[in-house]
Amino acid sequence: MRLPPTETVSGFACLACAQLEPPETERLTCPSCGANLDVLYDYERIARRIDPDRLRAERDPSIWRYRALLPLRESSGPPPLLVGGRPLLRAPRLGEALGMKRVFLHDDTGNPTASFKDRASLVAALRGREIGTDTVSCASTGNAASSLAGVAAALGMRAVIFVPEKAPLPKLTQILLYGARVFRVRGTYDDAFDLCLAASERFGWYTRSTGVNPFTAEGKKTAAFEIAESLEWKSPDLVFVPTGDGNILGGVGKGFQEMRRLGWIDRVPRMIAVQAEGASPLATAWRTGSDAVEPVAPRTIADSIAVGRPRDAHRALRMLRETEGDVVVVPDEAILEAMRELPSTTGLFAEPSAAASLAGLRKMLAEGRIDPGETIVLLITGSGLKDTATAARLTAEPPLVEPRLEDLERALSREKGDR
Repeated sequence: MRLPPTETVSGFACLACAQLEPPETERLTCPSCGANLDVLYDYERIARRIDPDRLRAERDPSIWRYRALLPLRESSGPPPLLVGGRPLLRAPRLGEALGMKRVFLHDDTGNPTASFKDRASLVAALRGREIGTDTVSCASTGNAASSLAGVAAALGMRAVIFVPEKAPLPKLTQILLYGARVFRVRGTYDDAFDLCLAASERFGWYTRSTGVNPFTAEGKKTAAFEIAESLEWKSPDLVFVPTGDGNILGGVGKGFQEMRRLGWIDRVPRMIAVQAEGASPLATAWRTGSDAVEPVAPRTIADSIAVGRPRDAHRALRMLRETEGDVVVVPDEAILEAMRELPSTTGLFAEPSAAASLAGLRKMLAEGRIDPGETIVLLITGSGLKDTATAARLTAEPPLVEPRLEDLERALSREKGDR
């Protein structure tokens, strides 16, 4: 079955060998080298359909407000879930602690499945429905899986999910409650990914897995549109992105590039990839200037970025080069500290991978790699409720008191003495 044409997609380009494919191609990856594809658009047609003035009049707060810049037909929506429309929050108390005046948080914890990944899952699943599939598949450390399961449930599609055996219980529970068929795979995310890819090809499932489906990055780029729109079409100086496969980094960067091309903003921010010390193969490739990424065995508490073999490395490395970006690597100890600092200064409860963006900012500040006067955006990609076991390591058990005022006073006195 050939893919149905959309109103604005003009074709696809391989991110590795640059081979072009027509808009009706059946392939999700390059037929020549197997690498990931980038979606190409007719921007002249897009400019006739959408601009900042029209967006000001658009009442739909979700990512569907940017439908002219999505690889979907008008008839595909509006979707049944409100994905996107997430606020850009100024963080004055956090900024004061950092010695910075313009720190913003792009908060995706309030998406339907409490994750940034809803953006990608919705666009990929809608695209799958356009070609007539009824079953979507995904390999994930947890967030993309729960996201696809939730989106599939809303769309009335079947979801088949593959997760590594150590996927956090809250995420696994969420996936199961959405009604997805779930397989825990003995091994790492990369083992689950390989099995999902083989099974999807064998059984004809439409896979949403990162680095295979080119439409995931198209959903993720909508965060850039929201950031610029919130800043009244001004670009921040740097955007910090928790990075595993590299798909969010590439997608969000593309969103800024598209706005620059359309004349909505005057420059593209520097994209900063934040990787965990125990899972940083992209950082190694970046330092050596190589496009060849050497796999590693991931070891980090930040399960959402615990990726040993990044499946969208070409997209991520290209985006870092094109935006004069950088990569910062942070240890788990710094991620844990950021998990503690973020809610106590902003009220946002983030999972380890989401808090990594703050850990990356702190490290670059300490190393003098950032001007404190710059405008910074931290992507907060997932709720802390996704991994309560790690969060619990940061807290002490509260005192147990009898339901009597004198008992409470003794407890308060003891607390005061401990200080």
